[in-house]
Amino acid sequence: MAFPVAPVTGAKTGAKAGAKPGARAGAREEPRIPFARRYQAVQHGGIVRAANSVVSCRAEGDAADSCEAARAGGNAVNHQFDMFYSDIDGDPNTYNSTRAELPLPDGARVSYARLYWGGNLRAGEQKPAADNGRVLFAEPGGAYREVLADTVIGHRTDEVADAYQASADVTPLVRDSGPGLYTVAQVNVAMGRSAVGSWGGWTLVVAYEKNDAPLRHLALWDGFETLGTDHGSAGVDIGPLRTPERASGRLGVVVYDGDRGVTGDTLTVETGPGESVALHNKANPSDDVMNSGITDSGFGGGERQPSYANTLGYDSDVFDLSDALVSGSEGLGVRFGAERDSLWLGALFVEADARN
Repeated sequence: MAFPVAPVTGAKTGAKAGAKPGARAGAREEPRIPFARRYQAVQHGGIVRAANSVVSCRAEGDAADSCEAARAGGNAVNHQFDMFYSDIDGDPNTYNSTRAELPLPDGARVSYARLYWGGNLRAGEQKPAADNGRVLFAEPGGAYREVLADTVIGHRTDEVADAYQASADVTPLVRDSGPGLYTVAQVNVAMGRSAVGSWGGWTLVVAYEKNDAPLRHLALWDGFETLGTDHGSAGVDIGPLRTPERASGRLGVVVYDGDRGVTGDTLTVETGPGESVALHNKANPSDDVMNSGITDSGFGGGERQPSYANTLGYDSDVFDLSDALVSGSEGLGVRFGAERDSLWLGALFVEADARN
């Protein structure tokens, strides 16, 4: 199915699908962006997300069997393969496009929606950074709309990678469109093969209100931080977050280039002095938490097209916080660790029961 291009509500418009890269109006870029709060509320409701990767291995030739095994969830990493775009929309004007389901509950009203996208610009080819701040975005059954980044873009180039993340407020469009399969196209990502590999993806994070839902803390934070052997940990202090005993909660994270089978990366939350709980589940082992998956509490993260278990370099995972909130909390801190893997941290969100 082909998608024509229309402007997104509240966004600037410019080049259409298939236009050649070039200078465009947009946000400035910085190599590092400290994590900061993007949205916060205490309301009856919750947070949901849709996500997908945009590049995968080529399932052809001598690598066909190993590529298929990787896509099915095998321990494999992106630099082992010649990587190529996923493109499911049937539109000759787009070179990558993927879909994912946003599972808004009946009766929910969207409070805030933000789209994150990013990847590596250097693999078998070098992509220009001029297109970092632009993607095409289509609501369920709708036409593509150009979305431009509305805040500082994280973009860091080093000896082996050229990575970035951009984001934009898409609240009006998602509020009007509701649940269903959203499509994102033209994410600026390099294809090919290199010692580091190709990776990229997108995540749509949506906070909603619903009268009969529990009263909850909802918080969305984002930034652009890099972890590796020379800088192995980073923390985000969510701040005051008063929850009752035996509260339920969820933590969502967006991370780039977490390799499946490369151990040493961890995710912990702190709810008080000396109270630290490691987050993991059957899909995200305790010593390989960022392992190229799109999951929700250890299970698949909703309908996706395509739906690869190993995304080969893109994590959009949701973790259960119940064990960390058994005794309640006055605040919450989140800490990422990496010993052998290189991780690019992009965003996180928290949904947790609020104390009346």
